[in-house]
Amino acid sequence: MKVIINGEEKTFEAPLNLYGILEQQGYVEMLIAVARNGSFVPKEQYQSINLESGDTLEILAPMQGG
Repeated sequence: MKVIINGEEKTFEAPLNLYGILEQQGYVEMLIAVARNGSFVPKEQYQSINLESGDTLEILAPMQGG
C-alpha cells in the first residue's frame, strides 16, 4: 500500500493503522500532530485509524525559535 507522508510517497505492507506507520517511521516517542487527508487526528485515535492506499499524512513537530 502506498501512503504519502509529508509529500513523499512510501510503500508499506497492508493492512496497517496510523500508529503502525508512525512507529515504523520513528515518530511514536515524539511530540507531533498528524493530519490524515487534511483532517487532524487526535492522538487517542492513532491505533483505531486504518489507512488505505493513497492516503496522505502530514506529520508536524513543534519548532522552537524566536
